[in-house]
Amino acid sequence: MFAITNSFMSNILIVLSQFRSTLVWVYHPTCKCIFIFLAIFFVLFQPLAFANTPPDPAYDAFDRGLYLKALKEAKKASQRGEAQANTLVGRIYQEGLGVAQDLPEAIKWYQKGAGQGDTDSQFALGMLLLKGDGIPRDAKLAADFFEEAARKGHVEAQYNIALIYTQGLGRKENLEKAVNYMKQAAEKNNAKAQYDLGTFYSTGLGVKKNFEKAVFWTAKAAQLGLHEAQLEYAIMLFKGRGVQKDVVQAVRFFRMAAYKNNPIAQNRLARLYLYGVGIEPNMIEAAKWHLLARKRGVSDGKLDKLLFRLTQEERELAEKAANSFVEQSDVQ
Repeated sequence: MFAITNSFMSNILIVLSQFRSTLVWVYHPTCKCIFIFLAIFFVLFQPLAFANTPPDPAYDAFDRGLYLKALKEAKKASQRGEAQANTLVGRIYQEGLGVAQDLPEAIKWYQKGAGQGDTDSQFALGMLLLKGDGIPRDAKLAADFFEEAARKGHVEAQYNIALIYTQGLGRKENLEKAVNYMKQAAEKNNAKAQYDLGTFYSTGLGVKKNFEKAVFWTAKAAQLGLHEAQLEYAIMLFKGRGVQKDVVQAVRFFRMAAYKNNPIAQNRLARLYLYGVGIEPNMIEAAKWHLLARKRGVSDGKLDKLLFRLTQEERELAEKAANSFVEQSDVQ
């Protein structure tokens, strides 16, 4: 028997809350008991399902930075017919981890893995073929590998084959297929795919224009941390384009993108500080973000005039703050 502890009951409540969020509850004593029983079973026995499963020795060594051991174990696994092991060997040679970088050797292993149907090998080989990195450039063959992996659910392959169909590179342009693959990748939380899908809906590329859907996908990408999406979503919120206008939230997303060194977001944040829109006016902060944006190529005559209006002390404070930001960014 087991003792019911506070921690145990907390886990039960967490699981029950997950059930409530995904199931339609019908109040019936029998149904409720079944759900509670399933929750208890999940908490008690889910860990046991994995407790006796040993970690893969190749990937375990790789994760610990023991690359030579990982290489040795992966080659053994490849001899046993484990297709994914070829990808790991290829990556070690491609990146020169614990060994001299050797692209021809990496390609050989990727080809072996791709031939055995491993989607990671297919994707890796597609990227090398697309760039002509260590192998003659072949956009058509790259597209073949991307599409094969994409059909099996490889999210990065889905995103890349979507781009290929959009650009007509290695494939005849086909916006219908581009949108289809982009949706598949977006639904698997690929932030770039979500952002690009949002762009499709905002511009009407391959789909009917739909600003609400554009906002939906752009917001998802922004929440995942993609700075281009954070900037675009901030603009949508600021202008009320496809979404209710919310200047305070717009400032929040402008700031997120600015801290990721997006120069346009830095410029917009500087203006918001200058005019006190959605935020308390602060001339030193405005000057700081203007200096950072200008350093990255975004000029602004009005903000240049601000610099001339600052006192020597204020200008020095703004420059010091900008330099500190750069130093912290370099460290990160």
